[in-house]
Amino acid sequence: MIETKQEQEKIVLVAVNTGFEADAIDSIDELAELAETAGGEVVGKLIQNLDHANNATYLGSGKIDELKNLVWETDADVVICDDELSPNQFKNLEDEFRNDAMINKNIKIMDRTLLILDIFAGRARSAEGKMQVELAQLRYRSTRLIGMQNLTRQGGGIGTRGPGEKKLEVDRRIIRDRISQLKKEVKDMESHRDVTRQKRMNNPLPVVAIVGYTNAGKSTLLNTLTDADVLEEDKLFATLDPTTRNYKLNEGEEVLLTDTVGFIRKLPHHLIDAFKSTLEEAKYADIIIHVVDCSNISMDKNIKAVYETLKQLEVTDKTIITVFNKIDKLDELPVLKDDNADYVVRTAIKQGVGLDKLDEALREALKNMRVYIEKKLPYSDAGEVGRIRKYGQLLSEEYLEDGIYIKAYVPTFMK
Repeated sequence: MIETKQEQEKIVLVAVNTGFEADAIDSIDELAELAETAGGEVVGKLIQNLDHANNATYLGSGKIDELKNLVWETDADVVICDDELSPNQFKNLEDEFRNDAMINKNIKIMDRTLLILDIFAGRARSAEGKMQVELAQLRYRSTRLIGMQNLTRQGGGIGTRGPGEKKLEVDRRIIRDRISQLKKEVKDMESHRDVTRQKRMNNPLPVVAIVGYTNAGKSTLLNTLTDADVLEEDKLFATLDPTTRNYKLNEGEEVLLTDTVGFIRKLPHHLIDAFKSTLEEAKYADIIIHVVDCSNISMDKNIKAVYETLKQLEVTDKTIITVFNKIDKLDELPVLKDDNADYVVRTAIKQGVGLDKLDEALREALKNMRVYIEKKLPYSDAGEVGRIRKYGQLLSEEYLEDGIYIKAYVPTFMK
């Protein structure tokens, strides 16, 4: 038997810095993580300081020459830009490399959006997830058929997963027809999700959505609390499909925990549109757990990116518990705060550190959503005590001759 192994593509990353250099460095470093997540090897990085990206070629002419030299020196196969390229920029960049005598091979040009779409195509597992990714890819490509000529050839590698494996030589009409079909299928699935969501909303159990920057520890938290067996990897976008599980707090109260797709800076609007139904799990939750990797040097920027995405999804007026995770990776614990959060907890989820504090914060948040009652239940309604334990917080119960006297916090529908 002859084993075949796909050769790892060598990638050069380029970025245009229009603001603070530190932000550009953070962004291109994150792009490197994305490229490695997609299976590539980053062999070079290039940043140019400009007031704005060059409308024709993204980089200025002098930097283009520097980029060509870097590609030649590193024997790179792919150039990935840290911003979304216009069709014109795609075409002109491809022409620059195609017409260069020094570089005697086809150089694939990609941008951040196409790279993220490619990762999503490789990570989607459910039928809905696969459809959402394909829809986002086709919407993106429909405006770029003039450029991206390297991507219209059959072949493997980064940027060719998903619908690209079926046929890239499609014209606008075929793409438009496929988009219409996918939009209908996704809408049908969204309707099904809405029905499921409505059933959950009618269920007295509170819904808690876990959100956060990708790779902050959301799936680890869900697995640790509920044994959900969701994939955990030290990679960006390890999981895409949301998972919902029952979770019983230390004092017996139950909630529904829902994991969501990780957020990221410059999250492509194509993905936000396609995954809106999935991302909106946070919109319909009662409480949001915001997981933050406090060992990440870009923690503050990642927090900002999460809240910007929540704002895009119109997630407002929610009780937020921010979980600063991975404190075990820090030699010295800094001041950790989140001005948008109602509660702040410090954890090392994998080690089980701080989970009791998270339990306390959840119970306190639930208590603030409930009403306090004191009443006597006849023994014929003794089953109501069990319901209070499940859906509320039973503070005390006293068994008297003529009934059970209780003090409790309960949802408004039970008062």
